[in-house]
Amino acid sequence: APAPPPGRHLFSEPAEVEALRRNLLAWYDRCKRDLPWRALAATEPDADRRGYAVWVSEIMLQQTQVATVIDYYNRWMQKWPTLQALARASLEVSVAGAGCSLCPWLSVNTVLCLSEQEVNELWAGLGYYSRGKRLQEAARKVVSELAGRMPRTAEELQQLLPGVGRYTAGAIASISYGQATGAVDGNVIRVLCRLRCIGADSSSPAVVDRLWDMANVLVDRSRPGDFNQALMELGATVCVPKAPLCGECPVKQHCQAWRRKLFGKAPPVPDVEDCGVGDCPLCLPATEPWDSSLGVTNFPRKAAKKPPRAMRTATCVLERRGCHGAPEYLIVQRPSSGLLAGLWEFPSLPLAQDLQEEKEREQLADHLQAWMGRPVAAKGLQFIGEVIHIFSHIHQTYVVYSLHLDGDVTLDPALSPSRWVTEDEFHASAVSTAMKKV
Repeated sequence: APAPPPGRHLFSEPAEVEALRRNLLAWYDRCKRDLPWRALAATEPDADRRGYAVWVSEIMLQQTQVATVIDYYNRWMQKWPTLQALARASLEVSVAGAGCSLCPWLSVNTVLCLSEQEVNELWAGLGYYSRGKRLQEAARKVVSELAGRMPRTAEELQQLLPGVGRYTAGAIASISYGQATGAVDGNVIRVLCRLRCIGADSSSPAVVDRLWDMANVLVDRSRPGDFNQALMELGATVCVPKAPLCGECPVKQHCQAWRRKLFGKAPPVPDVEDCGVGDCPLCLPATEPWDSSLGVTNFPRKAAKKPPRAMRTATCVLERRGCHGAPEYLIVQRPSSGLLAGLWEFPSLPLAQDLQEEKEREQLADHLQAWMGRPVAAKGLQFIGEVIHIFSHIHQTYVVYSLHLDGDVTLDPALSPSRWVTEDEFHASAVSTAMKKV
C-alpha cells in the first residue's frame, strides 16, 4: 500500500482550520459576485425551491463559464420556475403543438420528443446537451417517484437523481439543505492543491479522494453552503490558473505554495520539502520538480490532455421556395444519444479522412437521395467552404455544400424527424453553434 501523506499536506491543526474558515467567509461576505442563483438560494424560504435553483445552476455551470450561464439560467427559471413546472413541460407542449403544419408526425406519442425539443432549444449554445435532458429526466423522477420532494443529503442526491455526480450533490446539499459536506470542483482542486503543495496528478483517483477528505475537514459546520461557494469563488476570481492574485488572497497565510514562492528552496521554517520527493504520494514528482519561475502555479499538476481527434463531415444546406415565397431549409434531427443528441442540423454525413472532393460529393449525393427519394446529381452540389468547430475532444471540420431544389419534395417519414424551416425558424430551433456557423 502507498505510504500515507505527511501531515504537512493536510489540515490537522484545529486552530488553523478555524482561522481559515473565518478569513475565507469574511472575504466572501465582502467580495462575492452577485449571481442570480445565489440570490434565489439566499431569499427563497422553501428548501426544495432552493434546491432546484441551485441544481439548475450547477448543471449549467458544468464545463461552462459563469458569464455565459447567467442569461441561460434566467431564461430557464423564467420558463420553468419550479421542479414541478419542468416535469409538467411535456403536457403543456402536447396541447400547444397539436396540428402544427411543420410537425405532420405529431401525435400523443411524441409528447416526450417535443418536451425535449423545448429543453434543447433553450439549451442551444451552452453545449453538452445531455445535461439538459438529464435534468428534465430527474425532475420527472422526483415528481413521479419521490412525491415531488427533493432528496436532502449528498448521498441521496447522487444516488437518486440522474446526472447528479459527487460534486453537484455536495453543492446542492450544502447550499440548499445545510449539510456539512464538501464540494470539490476544478476551482476547489486548484485552491486546495496550492494551499498544501499537492503536486501529484490532481486527476488521479487517489489525489481526488484526498482532496475530498480535505474539503470535508475544512467545511464550516454552521455555514457549509457559503463556505463551499467561497472556496469556489476564490478559485474563480483570485486563485486563478494563470497569474493568480496572491496579494488579494484572504488565506495566503495558510498557503504552502505561497510560502514556498516567497522563500524559495530554503524556507526559514520546515516546509513540505521535508516530505522526501519520490516517497510522498502527494508531492511534486521527482521528474517534474519545483520550478521557481512558476511560483504557486506549480500546483496543481495535471496529466497531459490527449489531443482532440480530427473528424470531417459533409453538410448540405438544401433550399426550396416556401409557399409564401420565402426560402426554406431542410433540417433533420440527430439521434437521441451521443454527440449533440436530439439537436437539429442540416443533412450531414461523416467522411473518411483524406477523401477526394469528387468522392465526398458522391457520398453526400447518395445520402441526400435517401432523404429525398429521388436521385441527386453530385455535380449539382455547390461547394461553399469549410467550417471548423472545436468540441472538447473533437476537432470537427464541416465541408459545406448547398443545393437549390425546384418543386415540392416529399420526405420519407420512415427516416429521422425532419422539417422545412425559414431562416428565423432555423435560429429559433434547437440547433448547435456549429450548425449556426454553417
